[in-house]
Amino acid sequence: MHLTEHAGKKLLAEAGIAVPPGIAFEPGEVDGLAPPFASPYYLKAQTLSGGRGKAGGVVRLESAGELPEAARALFSRPFGGVCPPFLRLEPAVAHDRALYVSLGVSRERRALCLTLARQGGVDVEGLAGTPDLLVLPVVPPFVPTPRLVRRAFFHFGLARECYAAFADLLDRLFAAVADYGLLLAEINPLAVTPDGHFVALDAKVVIDDSAVCIAPGLSRFGDNRLATPAERLARDHGLSFVSLSGHIGLVANGAGLAMATMDALDVAGLAAANFLDFGGTADAARLRAAFDLIFVEPRVAACCVNMFGGILSCADVAKALLEALGDAPPSRPIVVRFAGNGAEMGAALLRRQGLPSLLVADDMDQAVALLSEVAPVGPRKPQVEVAPDHCREVASGPRTPAASGKRAPVLPSLLALDGASGVLVQGITGRAGRLHAKRMRAYGANVVCGVTPFRGGTAVDGVPVYDTVAAAADAHDIALSVIFVPGMGAADAVLEAIEAGVPRIVCITDGVPQKDMLTVRAAFSGRDILLLGPNTPGMLLPGRMQAGIMPAEPFIPGPVAVFSRSGTLTYEVCSRLSAAGIGQAVAAGIGGDPFGGAGFVELCEMVRDDPQVLGVMVLGEVGGRAEEDLAAYVVETGYTKPVAAFVAGMTAPPGRALGHAGALLEHPGGINAKIACLERAGIAVCPELGDVAGVMAGLLCGR
Repeated sequence: MHLTEHAGKKLLAEAGIAVPPGIAFEPGEVDGLAPPFASPYYLKAQTLSGGRGKAGGVVRLESAGELPEAARALFSRPFGGVCPPFLRLEPAVAHDRALYVSLGVSRERRALCLTLARQGGVDVEGLAGTPDLLVLPVVPPFVPTPRLVRRAFFHFGLARECYAAFADLLDRLFAAVADYGLLLAEINPLAVTPDGHFVALDAKVVIDDSAVCIAPGLSRFGDNRLATPAERLARDHGLSFVSLSGHIGLVANGAGLAMATMDALDVAGLAAANFLDFGGTADAARLRAAFDLIFVEPRVAACCVNMFGGILSCADVAKALLEALGDAPPSRPIVVRFAGNGAEMGAALLRRQGLPSLLVADDMDQAVALLSEVAPVGPRKPQVEVAPDHCREVASGPRTPAASGKRAPVLPSLLALDGASGVLVQGITGRAGRLHAKRMRAYGANVVCGVTPFRGGTAVDGVPVYDTVAAAADAHDIALSVIFVPGMGAADAVLEAIEAGVPRIVCITDGVPQKDMLTVRAAFSGRDILLLGPNTPGMLLPGRMQAGIMPAEPFIPGPVAVFSRSGTLTYEVCSRLSAAGIGQAVAAGIGGDPFGGAGFVELCEMVRDDPQVLGVMVLGEVGGRAEEDLAAYVVETGYTKPVAAFVAGMTAPPGRALGHAGALLEHPGGINAKIACLERAGIAVCPELGDVAGVMAGLLCGR
């Protein structure tokens, strides 16, 4: 959750960090506004778009008489395409120096970083790579140690008399990041006053959405005035919604499947008007809200509903869809494609209604064809930018191991598990834990025990429950733990399993704060522990056992290892492989969050020498470096097994997170660089979702 400067300063003030006094006002409050503090002033547009300072969004006023004209000018001026709904007025602060300080989670460095620049202001980016900018990674437990404070202080070259005030500032800044669940607290500029105090003249603050879910009171810092009506409706119904510029509405379950569908539509000249993921719950109210969000846009000519039923049945979605429509024909064509759990029943329910403009497709290709008949079709767009021939290093035969390639650590194998392997379920007494423990047992998993604090000595469906993982590990031989603990306690549950010596951990939980996962990553670094997740569907050995929430229907036994960042995309791709007669040796999700456990590199190393695996299919997404890291590993180690990859989110808009916290396209062209990197490593990139079975079949034939 990105905060306005006004809200960010309110948060910093609550945390005990000095900020200038200020007032906020809307357009109707300009006339007669009397500043409660002396001039000169700074008048600031309140917007979430970057570059406000350079764009003229901050104006200095020498007197109150200048305020009305300056305010009207700012209210009518768009920043990032949006005029500010309110402004902030504050007094100018006399200061001797203007510095830059930020404390935040760095995806690139995979760490919490304290960043310091000797000169703050709008041109601070220009200091990158110079001695004036210092970036200090902070290790758990994420506190400002005396040595860290000293290094920061002496980097600035401040007067000795300022040390106590500076140390207090850092103490409060670290406490704010911890107490408010911040991903970023940036003060630019940080004023050093003549009397040696520090004042935050500007504030850029980002709260982790997962922290807001855990502590809803943090939502008080948000501002609905900056949200569109569509964004407010989506938030009220728990929908992940991003508006796009196309003309085909999109409703899907699961971020990976939604992104892949968005790409498929775009390739066919049916540009998506939105990204909308309704997740694992689809009642009539949520689907009605989804269609309201989509059809409120006049440019939307038709809507595509694409669902792969897993835990959520397609039949239940069909019933909710009909209830949302009220048994009346939709105002614009809706094309529905169901697959997986309850697909046949759901499709039959919709067809039986015989509603005009409600069309049911048998598969995604037919869905695209039907949409092409009822909506305008633009030029077909290439989905993948193929690397130039001189850049490609595609191997024509088995790769030769690199002489000096750095191998990833060999972690406990998932393929060594079977129906006799002991499985622990942390959170087994909760609704999700109990449901999926039963499903895992039905598929062949040996769930020997569960853990829920203060429920020790009881049993759930015949499975004994312990208070701690240590007690469970003393009584049972545990090969793997599956975690269904809510977000606020999930990271601690992972740490408990690590300390108890559990060799394999699967954390299903979504909504784990990113900073918590940095602590977890530090804890298992260098240990022979395999962690999947968080925000993962888990793992499945077709025909043998499963640990997590994956449905059984898409999978058949075979020689391909499937590693993925998305649950529904895993089911979709494995269903296509299975339909082509290509079975799977293992399917595992690495999770959709920025910071997790094992990535593609560790899992590919896990199956490197396993004779059960003849090929690897990797399902990636925009954002992060998991795919680039895999490409480097394949080249540096001479990985000999054939690897294919499909990357969802080719048409993702830069700077917008799509469902998964890690699926964020940082800059234009970034996805093409990711694809080119994979190709240069000799990894066979599937241009479209429909190519996955054919590409993998070709790789296996070449073995």
